[in-house]
Amino acid sequence: MTNKAKLEALLTLINTSARDAIALYEQYGDVPAIDQAELHPLDNAVDQVALKSAVRILEGACAQICTTLAPPAHTAVNLVQVYDHACVRVVARERVSDILLKYPKGLHVSELAKKINIEPKKLARIMRLLATRGCYNEVDTDVFANNRLSLILLDENPVKYMILLHVDLITKGGSVFYETLKDPKIAYSYEPTVAPVMYSIDKNGTEGTFFDWMARHNGQRESYHTSMRGLNYIMGSLAVLTHFPFEKYSTVVDVGGGIGAFSLPLAKTHKNVKITIHDLPEALAQARDIWARECPEALAEDRVEFEDLNFFEQVPVQGKDIYYLRNIIHDWPDHESTIILSNIRKALGPNSRVLIHDYVLRQLSRKQAVIEAPELGVASAPEPLLANFGVGNMRSYQQDMTMLFAHNAKERTLQDSLALATVAGLKLEKVWDLAEACVMEYSAA
Repeated sequence: MTNKAKLEALLTLINTSARDAIALYEQYGDVPAIDQAELHPLDNAVDQVALKSAVRILEGACAQICTTLAPPAHTAVNLVQVYDHACVRVVARERVSDILLKYPKGLHVSELAKKINIEPKKLARIMRLLATRGCYNEVDTDVFANNRLSLILLDENPVKYMILLHVDLITKGGSVFYETLKDPKIAYSYEPTVAPVMYSIDKNGTEGTFFDWMARHNGQRESYHTSMRGLNYIMGSLAVLTHFPFEKYSTVVDVGGGIGAFSLPLAKTHKNVKITIHDLPEALAQARDIWARECPEALAEDRVEFEDLNFFEQVPVQGKDIYYLRNIIHDWPDHESTIILSNIRKALGPNSRVLIHDYVLRQLSRKQAVIEAPELGVASAPEPLLANFGVGNMRSYQQDMTMLFAHNAKERTLQDSLALATVAGLKLEKVWDLAEACVMEYSAA
């Protein structure tokens, strides 16, 4: 294929995937506009796999054609001259979206500045950068209003708490990442206690892992568990409820389930299932309050139980149908992950299944992609798109860095996950590709 033919093929992918996304939105109503001030019904749909599949190709093809056609210096500087996170931190911490809810026609930046005590000309520059990104509308000169994207930053939205986690803490790890790579004491270590985030706050006398630090800060712990609910919308995680046949099973163990980011929707959609939530006592104390408020019928009908578990030292409740781990294994280096999975293996009955719901990193080598994809259930990118979907899968690679910064851990390729599972005595049965993350289904080997 000639270079021009590759570009033409990318244009075709852009056109086709965009039309696919438009058609999906039209099933729920009108197509959204960048300046609309309300969410679209599809935005909170449980099953967004088709939409995410279309957007994955659209984002990947758009970025690939721009990178191909733009001068390299143009693109290289764009990689680093990115201050969105600093601006988002300001508006998120100052609750700008909540303030603007009272002003649907917009609020002049001078008045907004008075409400949050920030110099107005600086605030105008922050708001204009974000509006250029599609977050907020500038409805008149220096007059800003909410739009569909800025509504994500409302206090009531759990995605905001994931955003705050990144802009307040993970960025600190990024700021010292190079130093950790060159520090002879820790450069080759994968100990969670010396992850870049912990390295960055060690000057305050902080010790232990990220989770140890969080356990000592009640507000941070509560915010973290709330942010896990945001993953339902960020990753489209709840699609597992419609794609995996939970109706065939009667018991599910949510290992490291926190306050029930997965289990609460499960209890509401599959009332045939008895749920056990395993986590540390402080997380379960918060969980009990939330379940009493949001799903009291599950408690009244004895469809959920809360059991303390340290998954490094204890075996989960035994002989259940499904053991579900969402975004757990990626928090830990290989040694710790193997311990977790080995303890779960001890709990399995002959027909039990382990579901590990995480990102699966794809290789850029198309030879490797072909090996992994068809027979194991992992979708491959159409040519001439990069074999791993390029920027269409960018969040999984950014998340890999998040895990490195926060925990000295990682997102894994399918081969990485298979190696861990084999050591722990698990056998891969199927990969459920949900367009962003995957659910890897294992049985006892």
